[in-house]
Amino acid sequence: SFYNCFCRSLVANLSAANCYKSEHLKKPENWALVEKAKYFYIAGFFLTVSPESIQLVAEHAAAKNKVFMMNLSAPFICEFFRDVQEKALPYMDYVFGNETEARTFSKVHGWGTDNVEEIALKISQWPKASGTHKRITVITQGADPVVVAEDGKVKKFPVILLPKEKLVDTNGAGDAFVGGFLSQLVQEKPIEECVRAGCYAANVIIQRSGCTYPEKPSFN
Repeated sequence: SFYNCFCRSLVANLSAANCYKSEHLKKPENWALVEKAKYFYIAGFFLTVSPESIQLVAEHAAAKNKVFMMNLSAPFICEFFRDVQEKALPYMDYVFGNETEARTFSKVHGWGTDNVEEIALKISQWPKASGTHKRITVITQGADPVVVAEDGKVKKFPVILLPKEKLVDTNGAGDAFVGGFLSQLVQEKPIEECVRAGCYAANVIIQRSGCTYPEKPSFN
């Protein structure tokens, strides 16, 4: 039905974000926040708006030995914003994405493989602007294991299995995963704990309508 086609769709409205300029970021009161931060995470969608701002933050992170992270975000970003994505990639210490985005990235770069583990490994080995932090690639695959590539090796982590009848809405699952992951990363927890928290957050989100969550978390 018409309703079923659209009830679980996500319609983006970039609104003010679409007008963001690097001049705004450079204002002393705003750049002071950049100076204060230790970790930076930017969604790949922002490559369509202000790659100049991304580059400023990326170069700052590399110069100050901070952690800079981005998400592949969508197949069309990999296809139509390839140049600016490639410019930012050397600065990325963590690259997040899902299997569809990873396969599109591989196709765009002529790697000739759909194997997610192989793609994650190749992304992790992309040249870096700074040698302070190694690059870690984290690819989610829905109900299939999370793929993590680092140090020339790939690890797979099972997700929390959910009965089909409990699956309500997958919108926001990827963002929830990253949020959970980062909640542990900033506490300097091991990668296993970061993935566990990411899987927990995604599991909570997909059992609820819209990008909502319970009043209190049950993660421990």
